[in-house]
Parts: sequence; structure tokens; C-alpha cells
Amino acid sequence: MSLRLCVRSTFKTFHKQNSTFIMPKSAGIIVIGDEILKGQTKDTNSNFLCQLLHSLGVSLKRITVIGDDIQEISNEVRIFSNAYDYVLTSGGIGPTHDDKTFDGVANAFNESVVANQTLVDLCTRYFGNKPMNSPEMKMAHIPESDVLHFGHDASTGRSFRFPVIAVKNVFLFPGIPSLLEKSAVSLKHLFKGEGQFYTNKILVDELETGIAKYLSACQEKYHSAGVAIGSYPDLFNNYYKVKVVVESINSQATEEATKYLMDSIPQHLVVKDYVENPTELQGKDVFKKTFTSQSLSKKVDEAVQIIEEALRRYSFNELCIGFNGGKDCTALLHLFYAVLCRKYPEGKEPILSLYVKDPNPFDEVRRFMEESCKRYKLKLVTIDDKIKPALEKLKLEHPEVKATLMGTRYTDPYSRNLAAFSPTDDDWPSYMRVNPMLDWSYHDVWEFLRSLHLPYCVLYDRGYTSLGSRENTKRNEKLMYIDEDSRIKYRQAYTLQDEDFERNGRL
Repeated sequence: MSLRLCVRSTFKTFHKQNSTFIMPKSAGIIVIGDEILKGQTKDTNSNFLCQLLHSLGVSLKRITVIGDDIQEISNEVRIFSNAYDYVLTSGGIGPTHDDKTFDGVANAFNESVVANQTLVDLCTRYFGNKPMNSPEMKMAHIPESDVLHFGHDASTGRSFRFPVIAVKNVFLFPGIPSLLEKSAVSLKHLFKGEGQFYTNKILVDELETGIAKYLSACQEKYHSAGVAIGSYPDLFNNYYKVKVVVESINSQATEEATKYLMDSIPQHLVVKDYVENPTELQGKDVFKKTFTSQSLSKKVDEAVQIIEEALRRYSFNELCIGFNGGKDCTALLHLFYAVLCRKYPEGKEPILSLYVKDPNPFDEVRRFMEESCKRYKLKLVTIDDKIKPALEKLKLEHPEVKATLMGTRYTDPYSRNLAAFSPTDDDWPSYMRVNPMLDWSYHDVWEFLRSLHLPYCVLYDRGYTSLGSRENTKRNEKLMYIDEDSRIKYRQAYTLQDEDFERNGRL
């Protein structure tokens, strides 16, 4: 039995105009297990291995999921081994009757399954003296051309108890995710590619059909240089419709292909200076941003001062923020988050937020609420009722809360006489209503959200300007237009010219 790694080398290069482009090593993953095919166990191993291989500069070409059948395992392993530089399997290497990976791999290479003395000693040490045909010793019987790779635990420096077994260019990993992940990370040096992947992204505010010709032309031009062009539509992003990914292990080819696309796609469709996740900036975007409107910059400063004053009057645990997925409270939430990040740089507990749920909310609102809770780490209190009884329930469930931050503006119904700090009426539950955005206009809210690339509910991109329940909300007719194919379409909410028609879609 050899202790050296036995892997086919397929170092490939591509020559173009005095430049040499290296082609990446390839890999295939075979997930083995009837329980995966039946949906009884969720496969996470292939996703983990995908990310690991990509980080190593290895191009994953195919993933297949098959059952615990020796002939099927044999067929797939043989095909994958001939086609790819590395083959990684997961599952089917335990002690029970349905663990058939060793037999299938041996059959793929016309080998016998034999007792490996190193594994016999390991199994004996772990299980005690057992007959060679016992379940405990089954894991010691492996294909005869095996190579054993013992990974090391980074935290202890010790070798893992059981090795990963390689047969030619096929590596047999356990199906238990925790074991596979530790082993794969420890042995990642076995799968080193020819270099790292160089990746560029282009964000395009256009449907795939509108840019398909540019992508096809680029792929045809640079495919032989190892460049892959990926096109990934996003139905819920507020700032782009398609993410184009240009990638190869050749930095020169990646840059050339990117430039080709940037020169081809109309510039007004390319989204520039986009922030993927504004919350990762820890709210600093609010304090550093210079808005186009000087009046908005002043309003933002004043809103921040009001929030800071609220935090002086009340402890963090005595504050709650109202949040229902609308544009105004979305802007307020980010303001509050920014102030909290500056005041508590070491971090705080989840932000308590109150959601007074509409009787029949839009699915898009529900989805946005869920995303926002994760994004801002909200502890959401959802109450199905009108605002007054909802506050009464909040008082019972969270008696420590003394003040609520609201995204109310003067133009909202019954809000003209409010102040930055307004206590509730005597016949209402006793709270201080904190209103940092009273003098903000409709256009102020949209400039704030869009200037900072803050995510907001996608319904605002589909013709809605004010959100309620399904029964009392429709698209704003002021945003309606007829396209070149005589179809009725609606522009985005932020394009509304006359903000007096903001609530034109509320019934």
C-alpha cells in the first residue's frame, strides 16, 4: 500500500497573443445516500465542498446524488474519475448494511475490498477485538489501492481518529457534516488548484433578456481563456435586476472580459458604487453621507439628535421602535441603528420592535420584514390588532418600555400637531412617542433610502407609494404608463413627482 497521493495531473494552458492562460483543475462531487433522495436528510455537504473547492481555485463541474447501490456508485465513480481531476464523495462509509461506497469504488476500478491493517488496528482500539466480518470491522475493509490521509485538528494539533481514504483521484468523505467539514478543511492542501479565482461583478438595472447578447458575445470571446460569465437575476433587489459575475483563475483574462462587458452594456444600466449590505458599515454611512439636498442633510442631523436625546432620557431597554416594513419606518430603523452602533460600539442586545400587523398583509411585506429582522437583529413583537389595543398588549408583555420611536411625518393623517416628543393621549396606554422624522418630505425619505442603497420593500418598485393591507392598497395611478408593447406598467415609487399624491393608492 502506497502512502503517497495518487492524482491525475491535467495541467492545461491556453495561448493567446503571447499570453498563457492557465485552465483550472476540475472536480466532481458524488453525494451517496438513499436518505438524501427520499428527503429524509438535507444535503449540506455538497454546498460546503463547493465553497471550499472554489476558494482553492478548483472548478467544480458537476454534483450528482445517488442511492446506496454498488453498481450505481461504481458507474458514477468511473465516469467522474475519467472526467475530472478530483472526485469527492460523501456518505456510505459506515458499518451498516447500506454503507456501500467502499464496494462501489473498488468495483469502479476492478479492485477487491481488503482489510487494511492500519484501519484494523484503529477499529480494534476503538471497538475492541471483533470478528473480521463484524459491523465494527466493516470500515477497515477498503479498496486495495487505497491511500490514507489523516487530517489534523487545528485546535489540538492531534490527528483525526479516522482517515480520509483516497483511491486514485477519488476521495471518500464521511456523510456526517461535522466530520466531513473538519476533514475537508484539514486536507484542503490535497485539492490545491492552479491558482485562485479572480472575480469581478457587474450590477445591471435591466432584465437578462436586455443584456443577453452582450453576455453571449463576451462568453464566446473569452471562453477559451478560461473565463466563465454568470448571470444571476434578483427579483427583490431595489437597485439592480441582474448580477453578472466574470471569473477565471487568470487575472488578465478576467480584467479583459470585464472591460469588454463594461464597454458593451449601455452605461446607464450599470449600477455603480453599490453597497451590498449597508448594515456592515455599522451605520457610519449615515454620518459620513453628504446628501444632494442640503435640507435633507440638516434633517438627518436633527433626527439623529432626537434619537440621541431619547437615549439620554430612556435606557435602551425602555425604548421600542415601530416597524411595519414601510418606507418611513425603514429609514427610521437605519437611523436608530446608526446611532446605536456609535453609542454602543461593543454591541447591544436585539432591538425591540413593534409590528402592528395588517389583517391581510402582502407576501412581499412579510418577506421584507423577515429579512429586516435578520439584517438589523430585531426582536419583533407582532400583534394582530389596531394600534391602540396593540399598545395595550405591548404594555402587558413589555412593561419596561416607556417610549416608542415612530417614523411619523407631518403629512401623515392626524399628525400635524405632533412634536418630536409627544406623550400619548390620556385615554391611551402611557407612552412617549418619539418622532425624529416629522418634517421629512416624501422625497426626503426616498433620497435617504436610495442614496445609502438601503433595502426597502419591493412593492415600492412595483407602483405602490403607500402600503397597507391587500384590501386597502393598490398601485398608484400617477405612476402608471403604457410601454412600447401597449402594456400597462408602473414606475417606481421614488419617481413620483407630486408628493401630494403619495396616498393615492390607499382606499
